[in-house]
Amino acid sequence: MILSDFDLWNYIKSGRLKVEPMSDEIVRENGLDLRIGYEIGRLKKTQRVLDPRDSPVEEFYLTERGEAFLVNPHEHVLLHTIEYLSLPKDIMGFVNLRSSYARLGLSLPPTIVDANFEGQLTIEMIGSEFPVRLYAGERFIHVVFAKLTSEVEKPYRGRYQGQKGVRLPHFNQSEKARK
Repeated sequence: MILSDFDLWNYIKSGRLKVEPMSDEIVRENGLDLRIGYEIGRLKKTQRVLDPRDSPVEEFYLTERGEAFLVNPHEHVLLHTIEYLSLPKDIMGFVNLRSSYARLGLSLPPTIVDANFEGQLTIEMIGSEFPVRLYAGERFIHVVFAKLTSEVEKPYRGRYQGQKGVRLPHFNQSEKARK
């Protein structure tokens, strides 16, 4: 079941779904519009091979802070939301790009917010056919929340729990190296 604005307000007011900072303007008919944060992660252009079992991932990214960011054609960037979310164990989210940005040719890969996730969202965005300037504080993604048929037995407690700002990919290199 997809949550309506009525359902979302009930979850938010009861404290079961936490959104900080909360603004009335982000609650939409059937989801929340979340805003661009003040940091961007850019993939570096390189011929080096990234080995998830061995490479320091941060060497393949440039991070910048600011009020506005230019996304170049076909560039893959990481953005984060201003809002810090805390989902209960019976709600998950589907992340979509707001249609105005999609109409510019920007895109997001399919992204899910797991039940029990807590943190700012880090979202990958792929550039258009032309450069597009994005501004911190603008609503850019729409998260549709769905009520699960029951609480999850294994709630999310992964490596991105509690993240703030752009969070680069993380691989447990010691576990993968042993396999």
